[in-house]
Amino acid sequence: MPRDIVLRSFSLYMSILVFTLIILVGAFIAGLLGSLTGLGGGVVIIPLLTLGFNIDIRYAIGTSLVAIIANSSGAAAAYIKEGITNIRLGMFLEIATTIGAVAGAMIAVYFPTHWVAILFGLVLLVTAALQLRKKEDHLEVANGDTLAGKLRLNSSYPTSEGEVHYSVRRVPGGFLLMLLAGMMSALLGIGAGAFKVLGMDHIMHVPFKVSTTTSNFMIGVTAAASSVVYFQRGYIDPGLCFPVVIGVLLGATLGSRILLRSATGTLRMIFSIVISILAAEMIYKGIKTGF
Repeated sequence: MPRDIVLRSFSLYMSILVFTLIILVGAFIAGLLGSLTGLGGGVVIIPLLTLGFNIDIRYAIGTSLVAIIANSSGAAAAYIKEGITNIRLGMFLEIATTIGAVAGAMIAVYFPTHWVAILFGLVLLVTAALQLRKKEDHLEVANGDTLAGKLRLNSSYPTSEGEVHYSVRRVPGGFLLMLLAGMMSALLGIGAGAFKVLGMDHIMHVPFKVSTTTSNFMIGVTAAASSVVYFQRGYIDPGLCFPVVIGVLLGATLGSRILLRSATGTLRMIFSIVISILAAEMIYKGIKTGF
């Protein structure tokens, strides 16, 4: 074999290897942050692929949805084992997010890509603002929602001081917001964890740690529902998905262990600043390519 062909083949091999390693590291960071914040990791993966490698946003969304399933699997297992996740609440709210996800995925394939980029950037800004808000642990035992009582959604979770009981409120309002969360997940390729945590924390008055871990439990099912449509449309590339899934799964597993043992206030502030910058870049790119 001629020497120049060997060199070109080696150069191509190294380029693919470097690309795969960069994607792997980026996905690891995405999985770590997604697990710590309950957001799913898509808020990092999609800007990484579209801004860093100029990959079409539809393929980036398809890859992100597959990664979200891995992220949810890695983080949710640890949280369920610790007894923090409210599984019954998560399964009930998944009815709404799955309906929203299927509807959103069917709309997304006909949505102009530059509008997807702009909408994604705006959602990132909202997510950053929500992350900076003070999180309160709602521990109301009395005055729970009647529907929550009938569905047995009230529960408890372990702390260093012992078992903490809480009651779920405003179930219909939380259910409606989950429909929106499902649509956002399918349209933008994110876990829509910010909307899920917002619904459970501020509307349903679920303690923040429970809402975060339950969000991690839910996002995998939501992503699985919408990823089927993207797969049928050919927007899921195995070459992209493989390193992303491995990286996200490793990051999510590590993040779940960190969350159980530490406060994440500083991390949330840094994370909010980073995704605000990424949001501005996504909005700029959407405007530049579409107008």
